[in-house]
Amino acid sequence: MGIRGELYTTEVVLENRSYFFNVKENRNGDIFLQIVESKKGDGSDFDRHQISIFQEDMQKVLAGLDVALKYVDKEQKARKKARAEKKAVKAEKYGAKSEKRVYRKKGEEDKRLPDGIKRTGKVIHIKSKKETE
Repeated sequence: MGIRGELYTTEVVLENRSYFFNVKENRNGDIFLQIVESKKGDGSDFDRHQISIFQEDMQKVLAGLDVALKYVDKEQKARKKARAEKKAVKAEKYGAKSEKRVYRKKGEEDKRLPDGIKRTGKVIHIKSKKETE
């Protein structure tokens, strides 16, 4: 048995917080999972929050987590579908942009139309036509 009853530890490091999954054994011989969230607080100190899940409850907790993850996936798909429908309605109402923009590659010649408008894609540059005397 390791320090403080630790049997196994793994760490997940993210940008602003870390998660530790520790499998531990207490003095009575009960095995439990300790989940610790550590995030940087003010200054150099860290905020730590932990949850302990005992061995007999792990399957129930994992089943609840699985249900929550399925809900998140279902909700994400529903939101994506709603966004696509909203975009289709907007395109139908205001007209879809069917033509694709073609951008000039570096080294290609500048293609100006006879009207004096230089089309670069996002911005239209208009040069005034000055009459030379």
